[in-house]
Amino acid sequence: MKTIEIDDDLYQYIAGQTLKIGESASDILRRLLPGAPVKAAPARVDAASPVAAPVVAKSATSTTQPAAVATESDANKAEDKSSKAASNGKKVGNIFDLVTPADLQAEPNIVGRFLYLLSVLARVHKKQFEKVLEIKGRNRLYFGNSAAELNEMGTSTNPKQIPNTEFWVITNSNTTRKKMMLTETAIKLGYSAEDAERIRDLL
Repeated sequence: MKTIEIDDDLYQYIAGQTLKIGESASDILRRLLPGAPVKAAPARVDAASPVAAPVVAKSATSTTQPAAVATESDANKAEDKSSKAASNGKKVGNIFDLVTPADLQAEPNIVGRFLYLLSVLARVHKKQFEKVLEIKGRNRLYFGNSAAELNEMGTSTNPKQIPNTEFWVITNSNTTRKKMMLTETAIKLGYSAEDAERIRDLL
């Protein structure tokens, strides 16, 4: 196996093409590059032989080729898992049908997990998700239709777009506030108080 060094933006693009958790960079490139050689079938592993655990990429700046790409985009993760569920005839009715511990571990920080969970909620409850605009603080908006709208309500709100949606959310709040926002979002979308707490605790 050879080691190559690539720019960060190119790495992020490759990672964003991941179709499943644990797909290696080599597998992604074999799929994307025309004329790339087909991967040979893996040798059978004896039941008594130890199997090495997959290596997860820790940083997009790593110069080694990751054995498992764990920085795929929020939208791609949600879309892939939703498509698989649909193809298997499984009804995707709530966030728990899509989110797994592996998905959350792939997010490097609280803000990443926060945006990912909101993006999955938006995907599952697309028609109702605009209700998040009703969630407000005493003197500020938490959700909006643009970054400018949120910036008008306060300084240093650090608004970010919820992946795969037209909605924006402030991200400069502390973890406790983010959990409260997730809880209120879940309640707005029809989850029970118990399930809303489960969603909150995913953060």
